Amino acid sequence: MIDVHTHYVPRGWPDLGPDAPWLRLDSETDATIMLRDREFRRIGVQCWDVETRLADMDTDGVDVQVVSPTPVFFSYEHDPGSAAKIARVMNDLALEICGPAAGRLLPMCQVPLQDPDAACAELSRCVDAGHVGVEIGNHVDDRDLDDAGVVTFLQHAAALGAPVFVHPWDMPNSPRLDRWMARWLTGMPAETHLSLLAMTLGGVFDRIGPELRICFAHGGGSFAFWVGRMDNAWRQRHDVIGTSEHPPSHYLGRFYVDSVVFDERALRLLVDTVGADRVVVGSDYPYPLGERPAGGLVRRAGFLDDAARAAILSSNAHHFLGIGE
Repeated sequence: MIDVHTHYVPRGWPDLGPDAPWLRLDSETDATIMLRDREFRRIGVQCWDVETRLADMDTDGVDVQVVSPTPVFFSYEHDPGSAAKIARVMNDLALEICGPAAGRLLPMCQVPLQDPDAACAELSRCVDAGHVGVEIGNHVDDRDLDDAGVVTFLQHAAALGAPVFVHPWDMPNSPRLDRWMARWLTGMPAETHLSLLAMTLGGVFDRIGPELRICFAHGGGSFAFWVGRMDNAWRQRHDVIGTSEHPPSHYLGRFYVDSVVFDERALRLLVDTVGADRVVVGSDYPYPLGERPAGGLVRRAGFLDDAARAAILSSNAHHFLGIGE
């Protein structure tokens, strides 16, 4: 089984400037990601300790994890030079974390996406260094994935054969969203839905061929549930929704989504909508809103036959990552 959606945080890093995240070590096994003087998230040893991570993988029956940055480190809000420095440091530390378990822990890099040229250069450097692909956020300020600069980067990733994993970040904030973790429970799915809307209605899949291998976190948000509504809007108001050559459903075979949706009914809708060949296991390990044991929903889903289950647990991820089976 391959888990394509996990995260890491190093146990420490050099001073990257006053606006960069820093780590407060609270004990040998616990730490807190800090943004200036504000606590962002408490984390545990699973984020950086290889032996702990491998033990959890063995418990869950996971053979391989794809290990991606924690989105708070994207640093898209910083100037491009600072973001490039942060990306380089974090990417090199990711190689150090994954190195002792080469073959079981596959690192994905981050890039300064606000500067397409710097982002392309860092991706090239990281692919040469051993990263299997890149994780990006779903937007840069108010620029979505159909922004010309982001499309340039995606074209570069496609040319390199580097898979792209899209993760929501920087969700909207308001008093209504500050309760019940609503930014994570409603904002994250909405942000991912918006990413796919930009890719489809924004015509990105028309401009980039099928050589782009791209996967969206958290089951693609609410996209699968509302694809009919989007198709209807494309047909009924094509005067407004006219960028893409085809309605959103036309592009369903062009992207992957992960399986971390927690409910068999949601997984069935996902498989029925995007196809059993386009769903990969994701757990969001090691964070508390993730799935443990990883892949448990796929393993117990009664509607999946053996071939579909095997595809979701393993072979689809091989295709997405571009690695041999």
